Amino acid sequence: MNEKLGKKIKEIRTSKGLKLKDLSKKTNLSIGFLSLIERGLTSAGLASLQSIADALEVDITYFLSAWSKNSKKKVLRSYEHEAFRIDDSNFVYFSLAGDFENKTIDPMIVLLLPGESREKVLPYLHQGEEFIYVLEGVLTFLVEDKEYEMNPGDSIHIPSTVPHNWANLTSKLVKALCVVSPKIL
Repeated sequence: MNEKLGKKIKEIRTSKGLKLKDLSKKTNLSIGFLSLIERGLTSAGLASLQSIADALEVDITYFLSAWSKNSKKKVLRSYEHEAFRIDDSNFVYFSLAGDFENKTIDPMIVLLLPGESREKVLPYLHQGEEFIYVLEGVLTFLVEDKEYEMNPGDSIHIPSTVPHNWANLTSKLVKALCVVSPKIL
């Protein structure tokens, strides 16, 4: 749950003169759910957050920055990495990005928790590029109609406009270095 995120959503919604009811109609999310998000009492998944961003005519990165608290330092020490998790996802993110204006990429370490079910892994697409380098475990990566099992040392670099997704279908933790553009955090 993230109060900072909720405040950002409410701030934009009210600045546009929208009521929760209006946002609900635009996003197909319930008024109650949107209210809980705005009050920081529940989290929003990426799909819900994207829907809210679209309805409010802002880039999703505006909201995702609520999770990032990087200092103005040029070097981010390993013990300074802040973890965040979006909703009940199987992913834990550690931003590796510096804090400066006009960033175009987002480097991060992603931990994929074990136990994802194959049926829940649906391909999606978005603007930009993704680079994934597996550090630990076995990562399942779906690209278009193909499925790849990636081991430590394996990498993939794709345009994000190609239907794709990734998951940990094993019983052990997967750790990957991920660099995406445009930035999301």
